[in-house]
Order: sequence, then C-alpha cells, then structure tokens
Amino acid sequence: MPTPNPFKQALAAGQQQIGIWSTLASPLVAELLAGSGFDWILLDTEHSPNDVPLMVPHLQAVAAATAQQQQQQQDQRKTTHAVIRPAWNDHVLIKRYLDIGAQTLLIPFVQNAEEAKAAVNAIRYAPNGVRGLGGSVRASNFGRDAHYIRDAEKELCLLVQVETKEALAQIEAIAAVDGVDGIFIGPSDLSASMGHPGQPNHPEVRAAIDDAIRRIRATGKAPGILQVNEERARECLALGALFVAVALDMVLLREAADGCAARFRPSGGDGTIARSTY
Repeated sequence: MPTPNPFKQALAAGQQQIGIWSTLASPLVAELLAGSGFDWILLDTEHSPNDVPLMVPHLQAVAAATAQQQQQQQDQRKTTHAVIRPAWNDHVLIKRYLDIGAQTLLIPFVQNAEEAKAAVNAIRYAPNGVRGLGGSVRASNFGRDAHYIRDAEKELCLLVQVETKEALAQIEAIAAVDGVDGIFIGPSDLSASMGHPGQPNHPEVRAAIDDAIRRIRATGKAPGILQVNEERARECLALGALFVAVALDMVLLREAADGCAARFRPSGGDGTIARSTY
C-alpha cells in the first residue's frame, strides 16, 4: 500500500498547515529545514536550479529529518511533508516527479478548469488519466509494492497555482475539477498581472488575495499562499488559508548574512566596528 499522505488528510480535515519554501537546491538545506518542525516544505524546481535527479536526495533528506523528529519526540504523527513544484504543468515532468516518490505536487500557472483537468489527468493512471505506467520505480519501492498502481491515486495530493487576474476569475471552475485538492495563490505574479509588478502588498493585490482565499474556502477546497511577512501570513490564516508557507530559505539566509555583515561593518568614519545587537 502507498504510504498515507498526512498533508492531504490534514487539508481535507480543515487543519491549517504551516510550511517553509526551499529554493537553495541543496538536500542538506532541505534536511535542516525539515528538522525545524514545519508541517510541510516546498521543494521548488520552477524558480531554482533544481531538476528531477536532484529531487531524489531532497526527498530522502526530508524523510530522514522527519524520522529523526519522530524518534526525538516519540511521536509518529509528527511529519514534515515534502511538496514539489514542477517547472510547468507538463505531464512528462509530473510523471517523473511522481515516479521518484513525490506524493504532493504544486502545479504552477493554472489558468482555467481545462488546465486543472490536464494536471489531474497527469497524476492518474489510465483509464482515468495519462500517467505513464512504470513498474520498478522508487514510488512503488522499486516494484515491491504490488498495490501501488491500484492505490496510488488515493494518497496523491494535487495543488494548483492561480497567479493572474484571469485565473482568479476562474477559481470556482478550477475548484470544481475532481482531483484538485487545493488552490495556491501566487502573490508575486499576481501583482504583475494586476499592473503592480514587485508590489504584492499593494492594496489592490491584497484585496484580491483576501477575496480569493474566501472564495476558495467557500468551494470546499484548501486555499494556500506564501507570505514571509508574519503579520500578513497571520491575516491569511485568519481569513481561512489552510496551507501557508511563512518563510523562504534564501530570504532567511540573505537577511541573516546581510545583518551579520552590517553589524561588523565599520560605522561612521572612525573605523570602529558596529556593535552586535546579540
């Protein structure tokens, strides 16, 4: 039997899941982050130099960190779930990520119900979809799990990303597609689509996001978003968002590095070192 998907179960039960976004293309970073106690970690291949072969050690690293958490806390329920974002809504890419063992995918730039249906078809075997059937793949424990092909669909979780004005107008139609578990709002691309590039906190963009979260929740599907500003993340959670990434590894590292350098950079003109705030 395929391993149960706790992330999918939590979303179906309306339980909020707090996550972290990982773009640094390092299994070691993924393992470190997965050991922090987040409910989920997004492993990105759209806007990072990641690809299918590198995702295998990422998945192994997240699984190792989760096992360590469970052992230390003596709680088998404690998991950090790996979510992979393919570079595009492409059935070949999707097949490859599923074959290496991904259970949850976030598909970027889904504009309408037809594109959502294409993503659903890509995760389902025939006759219900177009996923190619590989026998001895990592997802089936290299062919040892005789029931994987029969039961895989039950534990796969499909999230689709809406990130344009046009896509927001199609939320209800996208949510009505059987097989879509959640809808993720992409603030950055949405801001550009609305004429405010680089301004995801513009009042018009914020209002559109707030409305989208409410509408997605009203359909019975799970709304999701990435918000690295804590106050804004909490606002989205209060509105009903169910899977929210509240940090991004590159931003955490950049801000920590920039802050550290600034504290030791000579201040004023006397050549003295700025005093640490720690």
